[in-house]
Amino acid sequence: MRDPNQPPGAARNTMHSLTLNTDNREEVAAALAGERWIVACLCAAWCGTCAGYREVFEELAARHPDKFFVWIDIEDHADVVGDLDVENFPTLLIQHHELVAFFGTMLPDIGVAHRLVQAQTAHSDAELAALAASSEERRNWQRDCNLRTLMRAALG
Repeated sequence: MRDPNQPPGAARNTMHSLTLNTDNREEVAAALAGERWIVACLCAAWCGTCAGYREVFEELAARHPDKFFVWIDIEDHADVVGDLDVENFPTLLIQHHELVAFFGTMLPDIGVAHRLVQAQTAHSDAELAALAASSEERRNWQRDCNLRTLMRAALG
């Protein structure tokens, strides 16, 4: 059924991800504390690649409605993610509970992103814990990139 406030023929603009802003920090923090997998895209407003990736990220979120997708502008929300070492854009952070499964640059390709999310979320918590301790890089992710911890610290 068409929304009567929407012009005929207009596409519905359903967002499958949440964009962190100053008004929804508590809502995002509550979602991060939940049971769902977290998929965060760390970007910057000035980044043309990020602007192009936004549509891919929304499509990815639509394919995985059981996961929590959040878009974070690292400059607007430096108090949350300012210490993260984001070297390139877009950067994805995938986390379950307190375990960071992935932190790295993502090609703006829906197929690659979809396979990455599938592969990471197929791990059990025990497998994730083993992977988290498997290399210095992954141990650093646990210490430095835990979005739940970063958000709790920002909310004080």
